[in-house]
Amino acid sequence: MPRALVLAGVAIMTSMTLASRADAQDSDPWFGADKKLHFEASASIAVVVYAGASFKTEHRPTRAAAAVTVALGAGLAKEAWDLSGHGDPSWRDLTWDVIGTTTGVLIAYAIDWAVGRLRGGSVQMTGR
Repeated sequence: MPRALVLAGVAIMTSMTLASRADAQDSDPWFGADKKLHFEASASIAVVVYAGASFKTEHRPTRAAAAVTVALGAGLAKEAWDLSGHGDPSWRDLTWDVIGTTTGVLIAYAIDWAVGRLRGGSVQMTGR
């Protein structure tokens, strides 16, 4: 059920964006100032959520999944808000959200791994 809702939301967002903003790409550069904000916000959210998840679980993949879910959820929520008439929805913004989220999770994961190695312990990679 949730997967179907996500797919329906993406399909609606796609059709509405393409229909109403056919020429928007010309005024929405890939490296505009707002893209930096999308990248930074998504990366920051991902790092903070990954760190917060470390208080609940020793399982790195679970930490990463929580970070991805919250950071991308925030990006999708922002674009849905824009789509509802409160801004300019943009696939390019969403792309930078994905890039920022990935970067944030990778940085947090690398720090987690390095700290684990320095302490001489091993954080679980599988299981719960």
